[in-house]
Amino acid sequence: MQELLAVFISIFLAELGDKTQLATIAFASKYGWKTAFLGAVFGLAAVNLIGALLGDKLGDVLPVEFIHKGAGVLFIVFGALMLLGKL
Repeated sequence: MQELLAVFISIFLAELGDKTQLATIAFASKYGWKTAFLGAVFGLAAVNLIGALLGDKLGDVLPVEFIHKGAGVLFIVFGALMLLGKL
């Protein structure tokens, strides 16, 4: 249960104010909060299911430390690309 809470808090804080939340706000203004909420929940669930399945499989073949460092590098690369206007 403690691990689940740690994941929830991490994801909740990371997602506050991100592009998905802003898009959900825009959709809610057009379609209503229930439709926007359900669409966002299903969309995020699908994307996170893919991530969880890939992470589970990667954890079987790669050391966790390598995965963490790789994720960190990808965050830096995507951030740099966003700063340069490439994303």
